[in-house]
Amino acid sequence: MILLLLVKGFLLGFAVAAPIGPIGTLCINRTMERGFWYGVSAGLGAAIGDMVFAVIAAAGFAATQHVLETISLPLKIIGGLLILVMGIRIYKVRPVVAAARVDAADLIKTTISTFLLTITNPATIFGFAVLFAGAGLAETKGVSPFFLVAGVFLGSLAWWFLLCGTVSWLHRRLPDHFTAWVSRVSAVFLIGFGLVTLSLAARQYWA
Repeated sequence: MILLLLVKGFLLGFAVAAPIGPIGTLCINRTMERGFWYGVSAGLGAAIGDMVFAVIAAAGFAATQHVLETISLPLKIIGGLLILVMGIRIYKVRPVVAAARVDAADLIKTTISTFLLTITNPATIFGFAVLFAGAGLAETKGVSPFFLVAGVFLGSLAWWFLLCGTVSWLHRRLPDHFTAWVSRVSAVFLIGFGLVTLSLAARQYWA
């Protein structure tokens, strides 16, 4: 169960971080202008921000786990539907190309600045609550939900390493539709996750 939670969290963290928005554009720009580690430092701040929101969402599940266990099937259905909607919306929306504004000059200040930017969007907590419901967090009796949080952080950080590494390698030869392609791949993953969640919920219901 612990390994499954870590894997689920990793995949969710990776998918949530992947759509290219202001932070992603900032990471791309910093990588092209200053190098790989400057891009990663910005991504690290975003990953820490995502982890904070994931901790808050997981704490809510942990505090009400006895109640949530009794409604785990409806939660899974609602979570699966909302994840499906999230994926469809990401697929249809044109990626934001304007980079977030961060004036920090060194690696540590860049990380802190990006973290502060990330946590200014508390609606992300709702997003993680939806993802955790779809991941079946309400059914993990006896296992700490924070293993899922650890997976989210590692998945998000892995994405920033992959993105900055790709940009550093290709440098100014990035395809014209790079950001749109990345966002759509992430959207397809979320749509697939939502469909799998709904199919598991249907199997649970008929069983």
